[in-house]
Amino acid sequence: MNKIQQSHLARTAYIYVRQSKMEQVLQNVESGRRQHALSERAKELGWEEVRVVDEDTGRSGGGTVERHGFEALLAEVCQGHVGAVFAVEASRLARNGHEWHRLLEFCGIVDTLIVDHDGIYDPKHPNDRLLLGLKGTMSEMEVSTFRQRSQEAIRQKARRGEYYTRIAEGYAQGDSGTLEKDADEGVRKRIELVFEKFREFGSARQVLLWFRQEHVTLPRRPSGKANVVDFVQATASAIIRILKDPTYAGVYAFGRTKQRVVLENGRKRITKQRRQSPNEWDVLIHDHHEAYISWGEYLQNQTTLTHNRNQLGETVHGAARRGKGLLAGLVRCGRCGRKMHIRYGGRKDRQSAVVYYQCLMSQQEEIGKQICSLFGGVTVEKAVTDAVLNALSPIRMEALIDATHRASARRNEKRKRLELELERARYEALRCQRQYNAAEPENRLVVRSLEMRWNQALEKAGKVEGELSLLAHNDEELLVADEQQLRQLAADLPRLWNHTAAPFDLKKRLVRAVLQEVVVYVEDAQLRILLHWRGGQHTEFHLRKRKTGEHRWKTSTDTLELIRQLARLMPDKQIAAQLNRMGIKSSKGHTWTRTRVGNFRTINDIPNYTPGERQARGDLTIDEAAEKLGMSYSTIQRMIQRKHLPAYQVAPGAPWIIHSQDVDALCSEGKLRGRPSSPSSNQKNLIFPEDI
Repeated sequence: MNKIQQSHLARTAYIYVRQSKMEQVLQNVESGRRQHALSERAKELGWEEVRVVDEDTGRSGGGTVERHGFEALLAEVCQGHVGAVFAVEASRLARNGHEWHRLLEFCGIVDTLIVDHDGIYDPKHPNDRLLLGLKGTMSEMEVSTFRQRSQEAIRQKARRGEYYTRIAEGYAQGDSGTLEKDADEGVRKRIELVFEKFREFGSARQVLLWFRQEHVTLPRRPSGKANVVDFVQATASAIIRILKDPTYAGVYAFGRTKQRVVLENGRKRITKQRRQSPNEWDVLIHDHHEAYISWGEYLQNQTTLTHNRNQLGETVHGAARRGKGLLAGLVRCGRCGRKMHIRYGGRKDRQSAVVYYQCLMSQQEEIGKQICSLFGGVTVEKAVTDAVLNALSPIRMEALIDATHRASARRNEKRKRLELELERARYEALRCQRQYNAAEPENRLVVRSLEMRWNQALEKAGKVEGELSLLAHNDEELLVADEQQLRQLAADLPRLWNHTAAPFDLKKRLVRAVLQEVVVYVEDAQLRILLHWRGGQHTEFHLRKRKTGEHRWKTSTDTLELIRQLARLMPDKQIAAQLNRMGIKSSKGHTWTRTRVGNFRTINDIPNYTPGERQARGDLTIDEAAEKLGMSYSTIQRMIQRKHLPAYQVAPGAPWIIHSQDVDALCSEGKLRGRPSSPSSNQKNLIFPEDI
């Protein structure tokens, strides 16, 4: 029976072409040619209009990715535009039963044929439909069998520690198949430098910024080239990959991720989930090869990286950032146990010295919008700082020696790195020179290119030589200067801590190095603080809770009393001038102005000076007493110094105050002591001519 009818030939024949991976497209060329050759067979069978659908080239048919070509083909089938669908085999149309049987159902409804290399099938006929269904099932089973067989072989090889998807930079696979450290010393030094800087900074981002600032490159192995290593600019992904790879801890690990199948919009999706705990990995072999770091350091690095991820919320401390909140990420609410958030006051936000710690757990409840706990951070941070400094005081000298050694090691490491770069650059220059000498001088097309490469290699070697000579020139001065500075600063650790140049992120890292967390219980009249140290010890102390309006910017009692007395003698502008002449600063270290004096009086309930108030009390200044006695200003000063006229000062440098009754008593004596004598007849006047 001829299954191809005229109604089929009147419609279009579709040739469906698919290969699962791009590697197959590039390497299995004959398979692609065989599928495209179906168009010739369609013309031989009588179809004049033939269309090739190859949009799904390089896409899997397992249903995990969207195949636009197959969906377009299915849409054309449903509209009745397709007379026959050509494919080499059923597996090219689909790798999963759902899509295969859906295509068969629609082809049977609209009378569309399916043609492969074995024959022609009509899905309307039960026998053909049964045969096509079996072919689809066998194709799906074949794929599952191949996958299971290959995965089991991979697992068995991985249990022996011999399966590698990629070789980590810094390692090379030996002749026996085992991992060995790379023979290139420059590659090894850069890998070691990543871990060294992470120990120093405690942040992958800071390590990246240091590599960029120092123009240090990282080794990278191109895909498909196991024995080739290039040096490229450091990137965040490269730093994270090195820090998270357990290979550098001498461990062989397999099965660190697991696949999870979910349905999204009616299509299955395969997602990868990373298994955080090493106990969940399928294969874990310690001491498999030579390590760059220990296994304990690797686990500590993973903990640090996890706690630096602020998006994880309550479960982590968060990264040490620039803000002045010293205990950010460490404080937990004693009432609900949640991590407390930090809030900065003032316009400068994180640069503000006003820090508050608050717990917003109550705002998540249905009833009540109040904050769970709130307290100012200045007093608590100072108390915690004192506890940390006291805990670190026995090891100050050891820290000094260690810091000196690390500073020297950093310079030696940089010198060694530059020496290796210089050695590599000189080797490249010599190789370019040999290539230039081996070329024929008459072949200028080649000689010019070789000469340009030689010049570039020489310039690079000269640049590295300049950096190395500059480092050697300044090395001795830096050693002496750093050692003296470290000894001076380490002699007084609190002074080093309170230094204005000390970065807050470094302080936070020091606090986190010794403290696990800080639990604060906000009570009615006090703050109960519980410190959890890294070693497992606990310290508890209590702090008085400040009252509303009470803050650390408090003016001294002597200044308060002085302003109270000056306010009875002069207005605010003169008080400010008097305080500035005396060198008295405000509580925040500012000079005084009329506005600041007025605000200070308002806060402390000091009445304003009223004009005439001093005269009403009978208090006179030196000028007023001199005018009343008919004397000069200096004469009154001498009388005060000689105790002839009683006077007093509110503070040294303040105006002299003379009581009016003392001036009246001096006038009632009839003869004022200290008054100049009458003119002498022998005294002559000097008359100067006017034209001088």
